[in-house]
Amino acid sequence: MKILVVFYSMYGHIYKMVEKAAEGVRSVAGVEAELRRVPETLPENVLKKMGAIQSQQQMSHIPVCSTEELGQADAIIFGTPTRFGNMCGQMRQFLDATGHLWLSGALVGKPGSVITSSNTQHGGQEATILSFHITLLHQGMIVVGLPYSFKEQMTGEEICGCSPYGASTIAGQDGSRSPSKIELAGAFYQGAHVAQITKKLCS
Repeated sequence: MKILVVFYSMYGHIYKMVEKAAEGVRSVAGVEAELRRVPETLPENVLKKMGAIQSQQQMSHIPVCSTEELGQADAIIFGTPTRFGNMCGQMRQFLDATGHLWLSGALVGKPGSVITSSNTQHGGQEATILSFHITLLHQGMIVVGLPYSFKEQMTGEEICGCSPYGASTIAGQDGSRSPSKIELAGAFYQGAHVAQITKKLCS
């Protein structure tokens, strides 16, 4: 049983979150997780100007995803930064190329789940996940969130991401904040939750 973890991460925040989600997947016996990057759409000189080259190099060992791989997976966890309350352009362009999967019904009945990040606490995390769900529903996927059984998302002791829609992290206005213990735990929990549901559906 294989769960694909497909993501785009410019500065590494989403990468840290989806790595933890993959760990959660692998914590469920009999379920494998494979990480894949979506293709980059920005030229290298633009990435340099944005200060993203170093983090991009750290992720270069992860294979770039093909749309065919989506249809071969038993479930998919997506990771995307927030862009004005929506998924980033790289993820949108990748998913816009999945019309053949929609036509064949290749993703119908498969669990789909979303993890995100934004610079600020109110930077559109929930809107990004919910708007991403529209694509999953058009593909006939079963939307899986982060249930309140992950009780840490109800904390009032600190500012952090995560909601019933999915795990998330706050990068900070200058991008210097790393995912917190609670945010990483939420990603792990979500990965395990998706794996457990997938296992039930495939049994």
